[in-house]
Amino acid sequence: MATVRETTYDLLRSLGMTTVFGNPGSTEEPFLQDFPADFHYVLALQEASAVGIADGYAQATGRPAHVNLHTAPGAGNGMGNLVTAWHNKTPLIVTAGQQTREMLLLEPRLTNRRAAELAQPYVKWAYEPVRAQDIPGALLRAYATAVQPPTGPVFLSLPLDDWAQPADPPPPPRSVATRYAPDPEQLRRFADVLAASRAPALVFGAAVDRAGGWPGAVTLAERLAAPVWSAPAPERTGFPEDHPHFRGVLPYAIGPLADALRGHDTVLVVGAPVFRYYPYVPGDYLPDGARLLHVTDDPDEAARAPVGDTLLTDPALGLAALADLLPATDRTPPDARPDPAPPEVTTPLSPEALFAALARHWPADGVLVTETPSNLPALRRQLRITRPASYFTMASGGLGYGLPAAVGVALAERDTGRGRPVVAVIGDGSFHYSVQALWTAARLRLPLVIVVPVNQQYAILKAFAELKETPGVPGLDLPGLDITSVAHGYGCATEVVETPDQLGAALTAGLRADGPTVLPVPITTDPPRIL
Repeated sequence: MATVRETTYDLLRSLGMTTVFGNPGSTEEPFLQDFPADFHYVLALQEASAVGIADGYAQATGRPAHVNLHTAPGAGNGMGNLVTAWHNKTPLIVTAGQQTREMLLLEPRLTNRRAAELAQPYVKWAYEPVRAQDIPGALLRAYATAVQPPTGPVFLSLPLDDWAQPADPPPPPRSVATRYAPDPEQLRRFADVLAASRAPALVFGAAVDRAGGWPGAVTLAERLAAPVWSAPAPERTGFPEDHPHFRGVLPYAIGPLADALRGHDTVLVVGAPVFRYYPYVPGDYLPDGARLLHVTDDPDEAARAPVGDTLLTDPALGLAALADLLPATDRTPPDARPDPAPPEVTTPLSPEALFAALARHWPADGVLVTETPSNLPALRRQLRITRPASYFTMASGGLGYGLPAAVGVALAERDTGRGRPVVAVIGDGSFHYSVQALWTAARLRLPLVIVVPVNQQYAILKAFAELKETPGVPGLDLPGLDITSVAHGYGCATEVVETPDQLGAALTAGLRADGPTVLPVPITTDPPRIL
């Protein structure tokens, strides 16, 4: 008779989930014993890195990833990036060991006291099976929950003595639909409003990219001859940023965002919250006389929107259906926005000069993973994303995601055979949150290039302190961090970059290397403007 462990591994094979991300603990060893030769265990040195690597891998492959954590402490270590996975809507199957059932009443060491509650509210479903035989069925339910819209992480707590128990017959295979089409009546109402609009504006978010909706977004923008903005603080890009209709990224504060949309009578938001705000700058949610239409696959996102009418649907299906219903317009298309002026090259480089150089040397079909909050506006101005699935960052605002996510994206590019070059831009403050991910990148020999703007401070917090008029905040300077030595210690190549030409040569060499390359770049230290 098959064991629970054997049945579970067979189920994972059938789901195409033969890569496991984790850091093994004693409560996980009964699951991991005699690890199958057809599975790949991706070792991270800390659980936050394991979750972040899995998140990047799942997003880049478009398939769920399995993360195996160590009972309560390990799950706790991974919680920051689990929060980010929730906001990123990344389908992760997170399993964690639990103490043996015979001792749970005693709450021995490494017991997860309230296992199903620990990960909430940042998972779609959390469960500890009542019987060992329920593990395969629970895993199948977890998979179905994670991949249905809105996608997201799930959590299972699995007692260590369950794996050797005899299994019930395996759950029968079944398929789960992961997309749904719009309500025809609401769709027609939206189309009628847009057709009658004097000056419509389009706002696209990350879910357009997740759904493969770029072609529909372009078709709709051109059919309406409408300008296009990116939703505030997007974790992915939903529209080609070299398209003449693209205007940039909306500010993420209430009043300034409404000001940016002034002059438009209809605002169509697709695949994004309405809206992601911070800091609080009061004002009207919309310009006077404007109406908002919201297309989303997330009922919770629809319910919490402060204004607007909602259409629930897969964003790509919704875009295509709207375009089919809309007649051609006689409006004049918007003029293309001008290219940014060439920044002055100084020593040290300004963020604008650094990212202008990065844009000049950007690899064809490159993928950008970023976590540099103070420099993000400059990066987005200078480097335009022109292809789908080419930009990844954290929707949560929490640090420690970008570096491991870049490792996961680079691994996905290798495993899928696409081989797209991956470049991460990680601030020197962010770099140290999940720095252990460098070791995983080195062990996997991934040709990942990590550009680290070095300003020796939490510059974004200095900017917030100025905005909020809170002087004297401690702990905002970061002197004495030797990024070069740290990178060497984890097995990475490294070179301090000080000029645009040096960046180009180092970037080219790093993408051809047999392992990761870390490029610290000293930059100017002026705090940025938040808005």
